[in-house]
Amino acid sequence: MKYAIIAAGDGSRLAHEGVSVPKPLVQVGGEGLLHRLLRIFMACNATEILVVSNATMPQVEAQLCAIGNEGIGGRTVPLRHLSKTTPSSMHSFYELSAWLQGDEPFVLTTVDTVFREDEFHAYVSDFVKALSEGKDGLMGVTRYVDDEKPLYVTADSRQHITGFWDERPERLSSGSPAFQDSDELFVSAGIYGLTPKALLTLKACVERGESRMRNFQRALLRDGLDLSAWPFTKVLDVDHREDIEKADVFLNEEKADEG
Repeated sequence: MKYAIIAAGDGSRLAHEGVSVPKPLVQVGGEGLLHRLLRIFMACNATEILVVSNATMPQVEAQLCAIGNEGIGGRTVPLRHLSKTTPSSMHSFYELSAWLQGDEPFVLTTVDTVFREDEFHAYVSDFVKALSEGKDGLMGVTRYVDDEKPLYVTADSRQHITGFWDERPERLSSGSPAFQDSDELFVSAGIYGLTPKALLTLKACVERGESRMRNFQRALLRDGLDLSAWPFTKVLDVDHREDIEKADVFLNEEKADEG
């Protein structure tokens, strides 16, 4: 399976709060965000890992080149990366899409997504199972809200995704097409397991001038793709200085559980 990382943001909020290193190199749990994802993806038997980084951040490009040459933990990393400044995460995804063509499924994340490693391994295993059942995608979700503008996700009792919402939807009466009484409410975790079929939707979104990953997700449903939700207990985004401390605590809790 392929893995892809969007690391092309400018990290402006962290920079304004005095964090001097580019976001992909920010340390959480004693490890850089980018390095951590690469290591975890390698542990999930990645056939290829694709990364897009911001062209204004040569330090990130330098680390990617070093990892490409030296590997991680003595293992060669099947890494392909490009350095390009893009207007949005969706456009960053589009820049990687040429490398995602073919028959192989992929998992895409943003570089600042922090999750439990054991849960991610279980997610990947269930994604493989979902593919064997004919699903088009398995989207990481959580009930833990850690985003200033979360994307809400509704799913039915079978975890089939029924909608993506910019605002928290109200639970409506039975018979409403919006949010059924039997549906569950989550927020997007920024973890997307998809097949290359989704790239057709991505291309159409870019051609229409859309620029947000949430619009891409809504378009997947409109195009008839069969998406399921996979609940993580907690997923953090590192957007502010205080998020670094929260991520440290979260990862230390994970280490304590493993111990």
